[in-house]
Amino acid sequence: MLLALRPLTIAAVFSLGSLLNAADNPFIGRWALTIPGGGAGWLGVESKDGALSSSVLWGGGSVTPTTSTKVDGDTLIVTREQKNKEGKLAATETITAKAEGDVLKLTTSNKNAAGKEVGKAAEFIGNRIPAVPPAPDLAKVKFGEPVQLLNGKDLSGWRLLKEGVDNGWSVVDGVLENRVVKAKDKHFGNLRTDAEFEDFNLKTEVRTQEGSNSGIYLRGIYEVQVMESYGQPLDSHHMGALYSRITPSVAAEKPLGEWQTLDITLVDRHLTVILNGKTIIDNAPVLGCTGGAISSDEFKPGPIYLQGDHTNVDFRNMVLRPVVK
Repeated sequence: MLLALRPLTIAAVFSLGSLLNAADNPFIGRWALTIPGGGAGWLGVESKDGALSSSVLWGGGSVTPTTSTKVDGDTLIVTREQKNKEGKLAATETITAKAEGDVLKLTTSNKNAAGKEVGKAAEFIGNRIPAVPPAPDLAKVKFGEPVQLLNGKDLSGWRLLKEGVDNGWSVVDGVLENRVVKAKDKHFGNLRTDAEFEDFNLKTEVRTQEGSNSGIYLRGIYEVQVMESYGQPLDSHHMGALYSRITPSVAAEKPLGEWQTLDITLVDRHLTVILNGKTIIDNAPVLGCTGGAISSDEFKPGPIYLQGDHTNVDFRNMVLRPVVK
């Protein structure tokens, strides 16, 4: 889980654009964003009961509702409010967009609580995400030969996602461990496979530590959450969830310190997660990237990457079987 300021959840306002039918509104839909600086983002725009609403993912953190969504002429205007720890308005971001077919050309600008412009406006782009296909019949999907991702000896086949950060990853007694030291001058890194994959089944075992907060990124885009959440209510940020997008249907965590099994299948933008033998996400559609994704492009191969910049966590016995087309 990557931390980010969360906009206040407020119902979207009515506007001239909200009176448009979805078929007449070029902004309705889901958009893969390449945000300023090159990070991965996402924008979803909906029309319900004559009103527009939207949600945004901005690099890290969760998919969150915006404050207002409207159309003025040929321009989409989305507003996000950010609050400080005391719950007071800290900043307001305004995102404007114009549609050119399946491409959005967007601009973002920010004002502080006093209404003064902060920094410079930045331009970025978005691409329409095609509709998710029907759920695949997993009984008919063919999987190839198993690929052992962990050799139980060293980090062969893996590397840090970014250079110049601290490496907390090592193999100890056959277990891939991540150990993080909390210090101002320490910045620990995520670990990725050298190889890249498309659709697949991935089986592994994970052992949480006190306060563990990690994740397994599928193709570097979708995070299946790994978290110490035993005994807690169902939540889209807890163990086995698709982070901030899909909440497990049942709590299947084991207590702290026990090895837990994850059986994850990604096919045609549909996700199945079996945690400790219980299906907690059942062939559910995935609507976009999650926070911390290395790309918002859901149609290209990518690595398995393990989140290591937060807390301690252990993995072992990680085996991937690619879908054979």
